[in-house]
Amino acid sequence: MAVRTRVKICGITRLDDALRAADLGADAIGLVFYPKSPRFLDPAAASRWIHRVPAFVTVVGLFLDAEPSTVEGALSALPLELLQFHGRESPGDCLRYGRPYIKALGMGGETDVPAQARAHELARGMLLDSHAPGEAGGRGIGFAWDRIPAERPLPLILAGGLDAGNVAAAIRQVRPMAVDVSSGVESAPGVKDSQRMHDFMESVRRADAES
Repeated sequence: MAVRTRVKICGITRLDDALRAADLGADAIGLVFYPKSPRFLDPAAASRWIHRVPAFVTVVGLFLDAEPSTVEGALSALPLELLQFHGRESPGDCLRYGRPYIKALGMGGETDVPAQARAHELARGMLLDSHAPGEAGGRGIGFAWDRIPAERPLPLILAGGLDAGNVAAAIRQVRPMAVDVSSGVESAPGVKDSQRMHDFMESVRRADAES
């Protein structure tokens, strides 16, 4: 039986894009609460439409070295089901909110992925992106997948420059639990393209069917 690769579409800023992602079968949508990101979404704005996201589509909140008050403010405004930490947060920083979390690691520098995964042993997954450690992702830049170690203490989520043209190859080579896409399905930062989302999802399904 083929294993189904999960899909998260990140950097959602509009209700229409969230609903289209859900219709296409995305397992999760990501909301970026890092103010310097071109995909930043104010929690108050998201609170006006987040209730329209269908059941069983996980809503993920992304933070980068945020002050605790920032995370707590987003949690009070929104029903975030999973937190994603992209900065230099320690395991204690990630666990303090009492919510499931995933930890992102930047592969743009020297990163000991197994050691970080062991340190974050209570995380639900480890997301590997192309940014340098401590920087934000979502730049549409990939990294060499052969740098990913065979040792995987946590479920692997692959990000960094993925689109409909390369995600099948990524799935075949890396065998991640999930893939995470942002700029690869956009017409502009924070504006998702319906056809590109469709093509991405179809590429994932074909790769799964062939595996």
